Amino acid sequence: MSLMSRAELQSFLDAAFPDLPPPYIIEEVAPWGVRIRLPVTQAHSRPGGTVAGPTLMAMADAAAWLAILAHIGPVALAVTTSLHIDFLRKPALVDLLAEGHLLKLGKQLAVADVGLHSEGQDELVAKAQVTYSIPPASVPPPS
Repeated sequence: MSLMSRAELQSFLDAAFPDLPPPYIIEEVAPWGVRIRLPVTQAHSRPGGTVAGPTLMAMADAAAWLAILAHIGPVALAVTTSLHIDFLRKPALVDLLAEGHLLKLGKQLAVADVGLHSEGQDELVAKAQVTYSIPPASVPPPS
């Protein structure tokens, strides 16, 4: 199976949540995974002038999900089974970028590593490892 294109993945993401599409912009889809952007607003902030932790966790989860779907196709029912995140430094209130790297794609489980950083900064603000359960018959056999 070939990778979903950036446009296909963005369309699927928007259609999967018709009442309130997620605010993520898919910037790149590649064999290694995906890069997504969150345009940060005041709604993502917390006291102290930083991005709230739940925003970072949700973005890490989304980047992992999208990295997996890029490889298996539009399988909305792939679900998170584990998410571990380390908060490394205080993110600025600027756009966030997340790169989800696919580490393992099995028949039932997929694992992705996600690095998050503030736009214009190289240092990671958070690092996550996310495991997803894949519904039966979603992963095509090797060709």
